Parts: sequence; C-alpha cells; structure tokens
Amino acid sequence: MLLFFERVILGNRLSDWGISLLIILGAFLLNKGISLFNKNVIQKITAKSRNRLDDILVKTLEAPVLLGIALIAIWVAARRLDLGAQVDRVIYRAYQILTVLNITWFLVKLTSALINEYLLPLSKEEESNRRLDESMIRILRRILLGIIWAIGIVMALNNAGVNVGALLASLGIGGLAVALAAQDTLKNFLGGLTIFMDRPFRIGDRIITGGFDGTVEDVGIRSTRIRNFDKRIITIPNYKIVDAAIENVSIEPMRRVVLKIGLTYDTSPEKMKEAISILKNMPKKVLEIDSNEVNAYFTDFSESALIITYIYFIKKEADIMNTISKVNTEILDQFNAAGLDFAFPTRTVYIENQN
Repeated sequence: MLLFFERVILGNRLSDWGISLLIILGAFLLNKGISLFNKNVIQKITAKSRNRLDDILVKTLEAPVLLGIALIAIWVAARRLDLGAQVDRVIYRAYQILTVLNITWFLVKLTSALINEYLLPLSKEEESNRRLDESMIRILRRILLGIIWAIGIVMALNNAGVNVGALLASLGIGGLAVALAAQDTLKNFLGGLTIFMDRPFRIGDRIITGGFDGTVEDVGIRSTRIRNFDKRIITIPNYKIVDAAIENVSIEPMRRVVLKIGLTYDTSPEKMKEAISILKNMPKKVLEIDSNEVNAYFTDFSESALIITYIYFIKKEADIMNTISKVNTEILDQFNAAGLDFAFPTRTVYIENQN
C-alpha cells in the first residue's frame, strides 16, 4: 500500500498529490464552516447592535474572505508540488493578480454598501435644502466604483510584472483615434455630469423632453432611461437631454386645466351669468380645486355655440384625472339642473318660397 503512494505521477509522488488535494478540500470545508458560522452566529450578533456599520462589514467581507482562503489553499497546495519553474511563475503571477483583484472587489462591495446605507436614504428626505438627488448618488457611486476598479487593475498588472507606464505610453499612439471614436461617449459622460450638477430632474420625476413623456427611472453616465405611459423603457443619450428643453411635470405647484364649454345660442344673458357663477363656485363642490385660481369668461361667439372658457388649477396632492372627471360630472349635473343646454354643431336651412 505504501508503495502505491510512492508512485510518481507528473514528477510528484502520489502522496504529495493527495496531500495537496486534501489542502484544497480542507479549504472548501473551512469555507463552508465559516459561511455557516457567519450566518448563524456573527450576523445575529451584529443585528442586535444599533450601528449598521458592523452588519455592512460582515456581509461585504464574507465573499472576499472565502475567496482569499481558497486562493491561499491553492497557492500552498501548488507550492508543495514540483510543477516546473515556468508553471510556478505562472501560478505566482496569477496568485498576485487574483489577490489584488479580490481586495479591490471587497473595496467595491464596501463602498457600494456604504453609499446605499448612508447616502441613498438622504434622497428620501422631504426637506429640499437637505435632500440629495438619487440620480446624483447613482452617478457618484458609478464614478467611485470605476475609479476603484481602475486602480485595482493597474496594481494587479503592476504586480504581474507589466510595465504600466510603458503600456500607457504605447496606447498614446492610438489615443487620438480612440478619442475621435469615443467622442459620443465623452459627450454623453459630460452630459451626465451636467445633469448631475444642474439637477433639472430627479429619479421618479415625470418629464417631457425631445417629444418623449415619461417617468425617470435611471440616470447613468452614458444615458437616461424613462418609462413612458405605455410602460416601455426609452433610453436617451445624455447629451441629447442636455441640448433639449426639459419640462419637469412633477415639480409643478398645480396642474392648470383649460376647458371650453359651448352653450346654445338661445341662452339668455341671465343664464350665461348663472353658468359662469356655477363654474366659479366649483371649488365648493370639488375640494381638489384651488379656490384662489378659478376663472370663467364668456369668450367667443362660435358658429354653433356661445363659448365659456373655464380655467382652474388642480392641487398638487390631488389625483389629476379623477379631479377632472369630478369637475366635468359636476358641471353636467348643475348645468342640467339649471336648464343650461350644451351646444353641438347645427345648421339651419332657410328655404325661400318663390311662388
């Protein structure tokens, strides 16, 4: 039996292969144990504390720690074996790169979790002077995560023996061509920064821009996504939004409604005044209308009707379509009760008898 384990395979005894395999298997079992211990013990302990920072650290550390243990186990298992100088160098370089990328991954997860925990709730505050825009936070998070990944990749390449300075210098030769090819991307990036700084709208606002009407769902570095009333996502490049006029419907203090009402030509002046009085007193019946912003005027003699122009404003907190329906129903009820007849297109034909 001992002779069996003394057999040499690929330059190493079978017993050495077995021990290396057991090291990797042991790391796998250790990771399982750490994961269960973290879930059943550590997370329950941190959940009892008032500070959320320990919960964030525990959750973000778990995956990088497990990966780090696996990398160490593979490194130790490989170093025990005689795999040749060239294979050893490849493993060493790969170990250095993966270690740096693992640390970078942890920093990215930690930064994202901290922003979600401490900055995003500020966007829900009602006080406008303290409220941070959710779109601003999203863009800030993407920029920070991009910077962290860029630094991590540069450090990983440097640890792998790549001359980063020489690499960047060689890329400079084609930099002009790349810049020309990426000018639209650059315009979109600058457009995203402009939206970030000017804050013409927030996530969740309804806007009208470039012929599109919808609710803002996301503002990215390259584009802005809005969902229209057909529930479809429309992706608009940021530079087009910056160059176009933007109507932010959500921040309007009240919704203005202009209604044209036509009465028949046999309506007397007294009935016309009664109709205008009914319209001006509408806020007493429909409380969603602002009582200080109601106007009704006899404005036109059209071909088949006497036109009243009715202008009213719906309060910001009210349901717009439901309020319009209430107003129209109330007008119909009160006009019918007052004997006011609505006009419709008619034509009177006079026939002259020539006999």
